[in-house]
Amino acid sequence: MDLTKVLSVVKSKKTGFFAAGVLFGTAGIKALSSKDAKKFYTNCTAAVLRAKECVMDTVATVQENAEDIYAEAQQINEERAAEAEEWEAYAETDEAEETEEVSEDTFKEVAE
Repeated sequence: MDLTKVLSVVKSKKTGFFAAGVLFGTAGIKALSSKDAKKFYTNCTAAVLRAKECVMDTVATVQENAEDIYAEAQQINEERAAEAEEWEAYAETDEAEETEEVSEDTFKEVAE
């Protein structure tokens, strides 16, 4: 085969591909800007907005639950701290009573 014949075939194929691309591009733009396409885009956008609303409702519910859990956890910790303070006060009172009993016993022993 002659090199010039090969180059002319390649050029004609490139030209054909270019023309086909322009044709499909033009048809694509027409299809994308048609009324049916606009209706399709509008319906898709509406579906996305509905999905967003659903997700935001779920997020709000999860956030409320997290706030409730946090408040209950704080209350539990406050109750435990109050119990711990009561036990410490009880232990101190108990130790003071034991010290008094020991000192009274010691006083009695010394007095005898």
